Amino acid sequence: MRKLSGVITAMTTPFRGDGSIDYGSLREQVDFLIQAGVDCLYPAGTTGEMLLCSVEERKRVAEAVIDQADGRVPVYIHVGCQMPADTIALAHHAVDAGADGIGVVTPMYFSLTDRALISYYESVCREVPEDFPVYAYAIPQLAGNDLSVSVVREIRERCNNLVGIKYSYPNMTRIAEYLAIGDGFSVLPGADHLFLPALALGCDGIVSGCSGPLPEIFVAIKQLYDADDLVQARQAQLNANRLIAIMRAGADISIFKYLLTRRGIAGGVVRPPLLQLPLEEYEQIHVQIEETIQSFSDESK
Repeated sequence: MRKLSGVITAMTTPFRGDGSIDYGSLREQVDFLIQAGVDCLYPAGTTGEMLLCSVEERKRVAEAVIDQADGRVPVYIHVGCQMPADTIALAHHAVDAGADGIGVVTPMYFSLTDRALISYYESVCREVPEDFPVYAYAIPQLAGNDLSVSVVREIRERCNNLVGIKYSYPNMTRIAEYLAIGDGFSVLPGADHLFLPALALGCDGIVSGCSGPLPEIFVAIKQLYDADDLVQARQAQLNANRLIAIMRAGADISIFKYLLTRRGIAGGVVRPPLLQLPLEEYEQIHVQIEETIQSFSDESK
């Protein structure tokens, strides 16, 4: 099974002003990210505004990304929905569309027992082929349900195709506990500022929203780490952290879209109830990004 590793970019979904999806721009985003050196693509997740898309739209997004990637990098489709039937329908579609695997966020809003969470993930894992990889996705600060280590271990024991977890809460202790599950279990943080520390701890990579508009600096962190140049890798992570802060760490997806647009890839707008920022605020953010990147060059002289 082909697991996720390296820089896995959580892609944005480009919406036009009328609310429709700009699939042409989505395909351009695929090419932009692959050319920048990211290792894997992860559409239709939180950064992709998945809960603001219909099941049919999410199927079309998956098809466009898989088709445009054309095997150049692995594509994992996020399929998690509030209704289990929709999750399973999207999981079936991902298999049929040629995805390399799927991610599945916990159900939201209603508080679920450990038994309910185990049942949910077991049902999804059993609806896809035994050799088709599934990643659980925990983002408790938004979803309201967490995946304890004991729950993940139990699901893993029942389902061999649960190959890993994306954990988007910034808790290195929990990340270490997931890694202790062992037996090749893959752990990926979703907090961009933890990329290098997580690699050092033994994680396989990161699922990164901030790498969408600025993939190069995250690619550099991984390359420097792989080359055992930890001094420069540390500096690259510290540089990235300054940019992450300017981008509000993904708290406002519209910032990613604006920065993509400034780089020549139509990022589009966010869907209601999310709102755009005033144009002058985006422009200020862009200036801060440009000045900060320039300062990296000045500081290295």
